[in-house]
Amino acid sequence: MQRRDFGKALIGGAVGAALGCLTDAAPAFGQPQKKLTPRRNTKMHVGADYHVMEGTTLTSKENLEYNLRFGVKSISPDPDQEAHRGKAGHFDAFIPAEGPLGGAFDPDVLKQMKDNCDAVGMWLEALRTDSGYIILKDPSDQDRKLDQICENVRKAAQVDVRIISYHWTMIPIRRNGTAPGRGDAVYSTFKLENDWKNLPVGIAGPVSYNEYWERIEKFLKRVIPVCAEYKVAMANHPYDPPGLPYGYEGVENFDSPSIYTAYKKYEQMVDSPWNGFQMDLGVIGEGSTDVNRTEPPLVQYMAERGKIKQVHMRNIKGGLNDFQEVYPDEGVIDFFKIMRIFRDTGYEGSFLPDHMPSSPGDPGKLQAYAFGYGYIHALINSVNSEVS
Repeated sequence: MQRRDFGKALIGGAVGAALGCLTDAAPAFGQPQKKLTPRRNTKMHVGADYHVMEGTTLTSKENLEYNLRFGVKSISPDPDQEAHRGKAGHFDAFIPAEGPLGGAFDPDVLKQMKDNCDAVGMWLEALRTDSGYIILKDPSDQDRKLDQICENVRKAAQVDVRIISYHWTMIPIRRNGTAPGRGDAVYSTFKLENDWKNLPVGIAGPVSYNEYWERIEKFLKRVIPVCAEYKVAMANHPYDPPGLPYGYEGVENFDSPSIYTAYKKYEQMVDSPWNGFQMDLGVIGEGSTDVNRTEPPLVQYMAERGKIKQVHMRNIKGGLNDFQEVYPDEGVIDFFKIMRIFRDTGYEGSFLPDHMPSSPGDPGKLQAYAFGYGYIHALINSVNSEVS
């Protein structure tokens, strides 16, 4: 079935009726959302990852103590970044320094990260793996990369890490402007180009919608059984930004035209507790025209099924194909509504501030992320204070 025929069938069928339309999700995602019972949740916590760093590496004493100062309980580094002392490959595309077939976890690096964290009482919660597999066209190269990923799963389990996040960047992360923010802050922006059809084909070359999904299916069916064996969950980060038009930089992205429809398909393709998501609330908002209507049902659907392994908390102004990345307290997303869903579904993972704005006095964003940590602490405490 061609992708456009698939879309027509989806709208005409039971799933389409439940989801409403392909350009944005209906309020009821999949099945009617049941009313949740409010209950305190003390397992939710603040985490950190590779987006901000003080010192030379993510698990250096300087960076761990920076995060501990602000009540961060866990960290989720990128081993490739750690091995290259913060100067790894192309992080907008998450391609290893050695190219797409690189990215094998070094057991010595993993052990050192684990020892560094244990020494100061920080939990090494998750690892980030690269995006090299998704751009590989040759089936034999894909098989080699999948073998490597499966071995990375085994290596993660050896240091008691139970989550590996990943981000399919067939197209490198897209930003094409800035906007003045409050004070002297600068906000990163994206607005779909009027001449986007004239953009050069990207690093992956031309890739059709069906081909993209075939690669995803091959990945899930090869890797998730290994994850089940070693009890390590894979957590997919949504492409940033979702909903790009078909053919953008030569790619018909898996999440176009709707991240909501794509994520349900992704979840059901291999329905396993080890096939999960690193739910980026801001990125989901980037693919929305009415985020506070459409995002909460998606979060509840995934959270009730235990599919959300980590949460990136980023806020935006705007929405589909035209947005700014802003501070978490000033964007369009109603984080209180979302946090109540996580509270009441018993989510036990971390919330990580994400893509915070920069300013001339804070080029490394250390102040911005400290603010993000405090904001998340306040959200957790606020929603828990509502219930006994």
